[in-house]
Amino acid sequence: MSKAWLNMRRSWELYLLVLLPVLYLLIFKYIPMVGVQIAFKDFNVIKGIWGSEWVGFKHFQTFFDSPNFWLLIKNTITISFYSLLAGFPVPILLALALNEIRTGFFKKSVQMVTYAPHFISTVVMVSIIILMLTPHVGVVERVMTFLGLPTTNFMGVPEYFKSIYVWSGVWQEMGYASIIYIAALASVDPSLYEAARMDGASRLQKIIHIDLPALIPVTVIMLILSLGSVMGVGFEKIYLMQNPLNVSSSEVISTYVYKVGLLGANFSFSSAVGLFNSVINLILLLSVNFIARRVSQTSLW
Repeated sequence: MSKAWLNMRRSWELYLLVLLPVLYLLIFKYIPMVGVQIAFKDFNVIKGIWGSEWVGFKHFQTFFDSPNFWLLIKNTITISFYSLLAGFPVPILLALALNEIRTGFFKKSVQMVTYAPHFISTVVMVSIIILMLTPHVGVVERVMTFLGLPTTNFMGVPEYFKSIYVWSGVWQEMGYASIIYIAALASVDPSLYEAARMDGASRLQKIIHIDLPALIPVTVIMLILSLGSVMGVGFEKIYLMQNPLNVSSSEVISTYVYKVGLLGANFSFSSAVGLFNSVINLILLLSVNFIARRVSQTSLW
């Protein structure tokens, strides 16, 4: 009997525990990848995946030749990097601030208030944004009117769309995203703080020389994952916030695929665009992981 089989028999409970996640990945992630081939076919529902005619890169070429191609790429990348630049540092700063709070009740209250928005559904969140920014009746316009400032239809101005989308997302996710950084700070050896205190280090010096080095490995991993999904801007929130006035600034690849590919029943085209998106994300993930491994010795693999 092989050594591997003996190890499996000895630790069968652990293998049983991991069986369901593995089955989930196989059934819902890997087996459906067979359907990717329709990106290279003129998919016909009657003929099915296997019976449809191969057309090669026809649908990819159609997407590249589309007059909206560069607009979609520009909007997708701009919103993604804007979200990354604005949203990535905030959870780290929040975690550092919470780590300095010693009063249990106040710390728990702040955590609860900052975590709660994460659990608001996307539909409700967008409804809140629209109600707050609605002309004549929205809270923001009432405040601006009270202060004597000029008012405008924020949701109808393309230049404002990206900022509204990004900063509402930062507010909603910063508390929940800080959990992993708070956990990393909780693992810091307390003796390091004691030694720093004995040496007369200030709070800022303790953050710079103890907290930040402890956060670097986690931060690098999170940055790799974030950069690896730059092209994957969320569909639901953007689509719900979109209107004819701001579409020039809000149309991204995911909303374009939904409108042109799915609503138009052009499944091959939507699969081709989705595959293109995934390949770009994979290349970015591999590249950033390679750079991170060479620079900081921390990487996903």
